[in-house]
Amino acid sequence: MANKTRNIFEDVADVQKQVASPGGIDRGGQGARGPIRIWLGVIFALVGIMIIVGGLTRLTDSGLSITEWAPITGAKPPASEAEWATAFEKYQAIPEYQLQNQGMTLAEFKSIFWWEWGHRQLGRVIGLVWALGFVGFLAMRKIPTGWRGRLLFLGALGGLQGAIGWWMVSSGLKDGMLDVASYRLATHLGLAFVIFGFITWYILQLSRREVDLLQARRLADSKLARLGTWLIALAFLQILLGALVAGIDAGRGFPDWPLMAGGFLPPQPFDLVPLWRNFFEDPGLVQFMHRMVGYVLFAFALFVWSRARKSANARTRFAHNAMIAMMSLQVVLGIVTVIYSAPAHIAIVHQLGAVVLWVLILRARFLAIYPHSQSIRGNN
Repeated sequence: MANKTRNIFEDVADVQKQVASPGGIDRGGQGARGPIRIWLGVIFALVGIMIIVGGLTRLTDSGLSITEWAPITGAKPPASEAEWATAFEKYQAIPEYQLQNQGMTLAEFKSIFWWEWGHRQLGRVIGLVWALGFVGFLAMRKIPTGWRGRLLFLGALGGLQGAIGWWMVSSGLKDGMLDVASYRLATHLGLAFVIFGFITWYILQLSRREVDLLQARRLADSKLARLGTWLIALAFLQILLGALVAGIDAGRGFPDWPLMAGGFLPPQPFDLVPLWRNFFEDPGLVQFMHRMVGYVLFAFALFVWSRARKSANARTRFAHNAMIAMMSLQVVLGIVTVIYSAPAHIAIVHQLGAVVLWVLILRARFLAIYPHSQSIRGNN
């Protein structure tokens, strides 16, 4: 057979067919960003619910109703009258029952037991959802490049949180204790917000392609991002102080505002010895610190918001508008909580407000670092 002469333009066309399609490099190593974001979204919702259930467990004085830590066997609640009697007997042996709840009926015990059991069960569900998702995506090799360590880190934090939860509960089982130690409660709640913050940040990162994030980083407002970092730190301090307030029921004293018992400072704020105990255990001083840091936080948030108004990016400005709106509402909720002596239904709304505000602060900082692209018209 005679060789068929090929046209030079046919050769060029063949070469062009082999050229990589646009975005091929970006897709390499991207993994299942969408499904992983949905999976993290489920964990996000569960952790948010967990924080609220934990707050209700504290407000209903239910946290010490289960006196053992059994991560596996504890998933099964009492199923017979004999098992309920055994669980009640264990509760009757701790100081909270002997000094505060003497004479509690079995029916009353069951009501607080279910709160604590539900709180622990929700923790188990979160751990299971994380494990199934992580192992599944790992087995399918769908985890994006650079994300395996971050997702594993979330699981490690969850395991640590379970251990700290028991460390907290065990403090309330000691002689003379009617509640868990307030600083351990603050550690437990603080870590919950840390976990919630990492999940939020990861979801925001996974919502956009890596190449888009790299391009957006070039347009970052570094000064606004630094202010956002300080705002996060100050908000976290306020969350820890709120946990101390809850831990010693400090929110139920001094139901006047803006003063405390008619004065700027609460009465006898430094009576405890040694001096440092007052900052953790004196109800008046702990509530005073929570109020003062709240004022500073709000003032600083206003400053960050005023700085964000100068941003050329509309979505960044809107994110900070949402943040300052929630911050203002949270201040009002805090004042109402104090005036009404922290009833459970108001106090839990205040805690929910902290969860929402935490997410909005993180989102505002994220958009300062990774602003969305917009048209020139969008600058108006």
